[in-house]
Amino acid sequence: MRLAIRESLLAFRRAPLLGLLSITTIAFSLFAFGLFGLVAVNLQAALRDVEDRVEIRVFLADGTSEDAVATLLGDASAFPEVAQAGFVSPDSGLARARQELPEFKDVLDVAVLPASIEVRLKDGFRDPAQVKEVASRLESYPAVDEVRYGEEWVEKLYKIRTIAAVAGSGLGLVFALVAIIIIGSTIRMAVLARAREIEIMRLVGATNWFVRSPYLIDGLVKGLLGGAVALLLTWIASNIISRNLVTTTFFEPWQVGAGLAAGALIGFCGSAVSVGRHLKQVWREEG
Repeated sequence: MRLAIRESLLAFRRAPLLGLLSITTIAFSLFAFGLFGLVAVNLQAALRDVEDRVEIRVFLADGTSEDAVATLLGDASAFPEVAQAGFVSPDSGLARARQELPEFKDVLDVAVLPASIEVRLKDGFRDPAQVKEVASRLESYPAVDEVRYGEEWVEKLYKIRTIAAVAGSGLGLVFALVAIIIIGSTIRMAVLARAREIEIMRLVGATNWFVRSPYLIDGLVKGLLGGAVALLLTWIASNIISRNLVTTTFFEPWQVGAGLAAGALIGFCGSAVSVGRHLKQVWREEG
């Protein structure tokens, strides 16, 4: 392993321009992947923020007793899907409506706003089927006059989230494959440039692993360095966007670590795919 690491370092010293070109190429390909990841992270954060507002509004029938309200509140709070349930009096509802809709504050009246119960669901229980099921359970109580939860809005939100997840996975895979192809091309240049040295190593009895390992380590290190540069460029882009356009959220520490690990893995995979094929080509030419 030490010899393989030393060979990888010597190769970089012998052709530093090629090494820097490889790292730069990998960095920009991963930078495109990082920008896409940044968009995906912020889109998911925005969708989570909107999803947190999903609630079920239970309007109570006129003349509902306090005991019936207390029973409904207790039962709703005990539902496994429910995070919080709270009573909203007509006066509280009127004050909130006037605050949220100031243009209609003069026409809003407490007489048109019945008492209600607001039900907020736990994370993971906000897809259309589960929201509808909880609403149906609440609607079965005699004290309930009407249940609203914005069925169409919830379904659209869920569809957007599903489409974003599928598109994100697909585009992420495409960017990863492009990075592997680019890394493979740089490794191919390195193999062809050292064809004479590889021939000499074979003549003195070097094993296949001994010949391959410097390239694998080279690809891993270049992928790691390219990932680090790509993360730095993504962080700079995130700050520029936050200052001039909209506030963005950068990756969490574990996502940064995952990005570096992904860069190293992509570098290793690109090298592994390329080095075997092109070493066979060199050996055939020697034969």
